[in-house]
Amino acid sequence: MSFKNRLLEKNPFTDILGQERTKAQISSALLTSRHILIVGPPGIGKTTLAKNVSKLLPDMVVNDCTYNCDPKSPLCPDCLTKQQKTKKVSGTSRFVRVQGSPDLTAEDLIGDIDPVKALKYGPTSIEAFTPGKIFRANNGVLFFDEVNRCPEKVQNSLLQVLEEGKATLGSYVVDLPANFVLIGTMNPEETAAVEKLSDVFMDRFDVIHMSYPEKLEEEQKIVLTHGEKLDVVFDNKLLTLTLTFIRELRVNKDVLKKPSVRASLGLYERAQANSLLDNRKNVKGVDVANAVISVLSHRITLKPSVKYLQTNEEFLKKTFEQFAKDHTEFDEGDGYL
Repeated sequence: MSFKNRLLEKNPFTDILGQERTKAQISSALLTSRHILIVGPPGIGKTTLAKNVSKLLPDMVVNDCTYNCDPKSPLCPDCLTKQQKTKKVSGTSRFVRVQGSPDLTAEDLIGDIDPVKALKYGPTSIEAFTPGKIFRANNGVLFFDEVNRCPEKVQNSLLQVLEEGKATLGSYVVDLPANFVLIGTMNPEETAAVEKLSDVFMDRFDVIHMSYPEKLEEEQKIVLTHGEKLDVVFDNKLLTLTLTFIRELRVNKDVLKKPSVRASLGLYERAQANSLLDNRKNVKGVDVANAVISVLSHRITLKPSVKYLQTNEEFLKKTFEQFAKDHTEFDEGDGYL
């Protein structure tokens, strides 16, 4: 499958602000139909970037089957044994998402035996096989979100598909042309319920790294574009300071897990809500302050040497109060948090 013509015709990544180097790296990999692993912290647009790739997939005519068979080179048992009707499918419908989780199985990806069909056709008949998501991504994109959350067995089942173009399940050997691009994402900082990706598995991918917005102006534009706007006025200078506080937390030496762009969106929206609930038309510093702990306390992790001395809430209260003292825009109301 070639993305060349569509990539040269249009920029598919219009939904993502900034991240120009990452976009260029993804475009370069797609030009040669390379499998991609996007690595970066949560809330920076990895999933949105992957979804944008579906815009590059042209409409195409396929057989009306669960495998999206090409009429000229059918794959599945139904298409091989009888004439099938054709249908026109869009590029977005051939973008298949898999959510990585510890309970994901190889059968979820590749497929499994249908008991009813097994009784009808026999347990070893290919007609009894129900295809999984890999087959539905044929002639499209398989998007594997948080791939490092899936068990090692699932990784191994993908190895054969990516390398040999075949998927094996029990007594079945299903010939599967690997005519799809796999785009995976992972958060390298996550430690709960994750599996180490093997070197053999990683060798099948080009790894592209993403990070937080490089510039304050980019993050502010993201917040204003994607955040919910209530019927209040959020002064531009106050918003700049609000985002500056979050960006300072990301470089704070005592913070291991950094607040994502979702934290920026949350603080923007909650400050507006606090202002509206107080029957004010203008967001004040106290509105931001009253949302800090609720929005940020669960989105950061402190260094062990710090978290044994104070909680996340205490750390945020102290840090924000110091930040507010240096910026008079927050010096309104009785207290900050």
